[in-house]
Amino acid sequence: MRALVTTRGEGNPPLPAAPAWLRQVHGTRVVDAGLAAGEPEADASVSRHPDVVCAVKAADCLPVLFADDAGEVVGAAHAGWRGLAAGVIEATVEAMRVPPDSLIAWLGPAIGPRAYEVGEEVRATFLAHDVRAAAAFAPHRPGHWLLDLYAVARQRLAARGVTRVHGGGFCTYSEPARFPSWRRDRSRERIAAFVWLESRSP
Repeated sequence: MRALVTTRGEGNPPLPAAPAWLRQVHGTRVVDAGLAAGEPEADASVSRHPDVVCAVKAADCLPVLFADDAGEVVGAAHAGWRGLAAGVIEATVEAMRVPPDSLIAWLGPAIGPRAYEVGEEVRATFLAHDVRAAAAFAPHRPGHWLLDLYAVARQRLAARGVTRVHGGGFCTYSEPARFPSWRRDRSRERIAAFVWLESRSP
């Protein structure tokens, strides 16, 4: 298995094939990157095929990459607050069709907990699913909260039995030299996160 994230200023990454891009809509649909044609409307993909590159783009939303211990399946999810709330992480874990405790997850660069201000309706959406999500929100100003996307993602993963979670130490908003940020720049620039299974030697 190989994983790669391209950030601002980096050239073309060394990929084994063209990425299987998605038309991301902040939903929960998961496709098989090795079987999907064109650029399907989805926010996550999985692959059991060597050298098929699962890919997601983000610019404040959270890319989540997955792999199993046996090296038989990988996955990539685009998880902004809407996708997280709707269950894109859970849908991706389900689509991988392996025991959750055999999975490793990596949280890519996203807007950090000191920069991501959201309204009361966002907090209410998460708490309606699980009141323990309250721990991921810090009061900021009347009717507004700072949301820790990383904390919510870890919570959702743990609830599905995925406890080996890495990454989650970046903030796209506060590192302009390294990362694009939609909230900071209103730019169409994105980072890209890739994961694939390598071909095995004969």
